[in-house]
Amino acid sequence: MTQQQSNVINIDGKEYKESDLNQEQTYCIRQIRSLQNKCESLRFELDSSQMALQFATSKLISSLTTSDDVKIAN
Repeated sequence: MTQQQSNVINIDGKEYKESDLNQEQTYCIRQIRSLQNKCESLRFELDSSQMALQFATSKLISSLTTSDDVKIAN
């Protein structure tokens, strides 16, 4: 026989069974989870964008340095 475990939510150090919450509270929990996932996804996108920005900036600086060296040599 399997026993189904109820989800327990910890808010400000107090535990609540999800099954004991009313509809509005359950909706808020779903919203919070969705927003946490969205924030995590946005953090990932921001990290990727920052890495791409650093790469492009380094590439430009390297290109300009090489161009300056060529101009100075002429």
